[in-house]
This record gives sequence, structure tokens and C-alpha cells, in this order.
Amino acid sequence: MSSSTTIYYQTMSPTASSSTPPPPQSSALPPTSEPHHSNIPECADSNRPSPDTSKVIPFRKPLIRLVLRDLSSSGSRAFLRLVHASVALQDAVDTVLKLLYNGLHVSCIPPTRSVTLVIRDMEGVAYTTGLDIDQDHKEIHLSTNYIEFIPESRQKEEIMGVLVHEMVHCWQHSGFGKAPQGLIEGVADWVRLKAGYAPPHWKRHIDCDWDAGYERTGYFLEWLEKEHGVDIVQRLNEAMRDCKYDADKVWRGCCGQGVDVMWEKYKRYVEDDCGEGKKEKAVEEKAGITEAGPSSPTEDRPKPQEDLRTAREKARRGGNMHVPVRPKFDG
Repeated sequence: MSSSTTIYYQTMSPTASSSTPPPPQSSALPPTSEPHHSNIPECADSNRPSPDTSKVIPFRKPLIRLVLRDLSSSGSRAFLRLVHASVALQDAVDTVLKLLYNGLHVSCIPPTRSVTLVIRDMEGVAYTTGLDIDQDHKEIHLSTNYIEFIPESRQKEEIMGVLVHEMVHCWQHSGFGKAPQGLIEGVADWVRLKAGYAPPHWKRHIDCDWDAGYERTGYFLEWLEKEHGVDIVQRLNEAMRDCKYDADKVWRGCCGQGVDVMWEKYKRYVEDDCGEGKKEKAVEEKAGITEAGPSSPTEDRPKPQEDLRTAREKARRGGNMHVPVRPKFDG
């Protein structure tokens, strides 16, 4: 690693057998110790255009770069075979900007100037960092080792999901580095979830704190959309744009109540949702409803024809096979 690059967060993949790929996890947005001063004007409500579904264009289009450290690895070859890098990275940029900044003034978007994807041999899955010389230049490092572990049938989708997650860290706000890492990672996985790249092992968890991060917090944010509006994650992200993170100010300002209160409501929602699913299944089983449809009552079912043949005849004729018998005539 060159001295010009600083790694702020790196999430290591959990221990796994050689046949089981570790679940996708990534690093958080590099924090800055002091507020980042720029000439970009304040993002005010009066400057917001009406929300629409068009592409969100940042103030400066970022340069997109690709660096491959080892073309001979199977992970690198899989990446090149499955992914058109320039298209995939631009799609990831467009997805992130649309989900976090659609309907907001361009001044709300961080002034990211370049994003470089580095494909290399390393531990873990991926991480995102910024250059010491200029934090507006971002680097996403993706592990070729991890790509090799992904089942071939899911390699492309998983690579795209990780790229979208990491791209969020190039564009999101973090309360000048003071926001909980779990919230930062949760927003990234929320974007991945909304983009349609949720892997099959993801599920809702309530045996943790709200800021456990990744899909745990991502699904919580998805639930907040239903309770507090589809733009709630945008509002949370914006609340962390121009000041240091203050939990009470951010959550009460965006949702009208503390995050711990909403987490308890979410836990009850998940419990009730799972409970209703179990009740419905029990009712269906009691009623005799299966995937093949409702079963007929026993008395309506045709009774099997009684087999009057001897054991010797069954053995000779092959069990219950029907064998035509020539009728006998007198004389």
C-alpha cells in the first residue's frame, strides 16, 4: 500500500470453509476529523426541484478508473468475463445518486471527483478509502480471493452488489465521520437492497442493536420508509451533511422520535410478521391445504380396486400390472 493512501475501515470476511463463501461485507466511508469546507452552497429546501425518476447528475462528473493488480488470478478472470467495468461502475454511481439524492439540489451531492476500482489479492471482501492528498478521490478495493469463493452462478450478481455497496461510501454523508459505523454500512446495504442485489442469505434480524450494520440496519431503514416516508433515508443522509452527527437531532428531526423507540417498534413488527406467517401456515395445514392445493375429503376419494389375485399370480404377472385375459367360451 502506498503512503499516499490511508485505509480507514476494513471489514474482514468471517471465517468460512473453503467451500462456503463468506457473506458480503464492506467498509465504511472514510471519515474526516474536521468539517470539510468547500465552495459548494448550502443545500436548502427552497432549492429542491420536484422529485422525479430521471438520472441524478452531480455537479462534476467523476472520473472512473480500473486497476487490476494480477490478471492471472481466477478472480480477475471471472471479473473481466462477467463485468463490463465502465458500465458497471457508472451504473453503480447512477443507482446511488438516484436513491440518495433524487429530488434534491445538486449542491447536496458530495464533490467526488474520481472513483478508482482496484481488483487485487487481499483478505476480506472489499473496502473504500480516500486519498490523503484529496479526499474527493475515492478508491474501492475488491478482493479477487473473495470473487473466487463465490459460486459461479452468483458471481456477477454478487460482484455488482458489492460494487453498489462500496459506491455508496463514495457519495454518502457521515456527519463528518461521527455517525455510527453501523448506520453508514446500513445505508449502503439499504441501497444494495433497493437496487435488487440482496443475496439469498440476507434476512431481518432483531437479536441485535439497530446499528449492528449491513443488512440488519438496511432492513430497519426499509421499514422506516413505510413508517416515515419513502425519502426517509435521503433525509437522514442529508441531516449528516453539514454538521457532526448528533443522534437526537438527526432522528428526532427526521422521524419525530428517538431511534431506540423506533427500533422497538420494528422488532414488534418483525415478530408479528413472523407470527402471522406461522399462524397462516398452521391454518393451511389444519385445513389440508398444501402447495398442490386443497386436499379432497376422504369420502370423496375413489377407493382403490380390490386385488383378488393370489400371491402366485401377482408374482407371475408383475405385481399390480393389468394383464388382459382371453375370455373363455363354452363348447
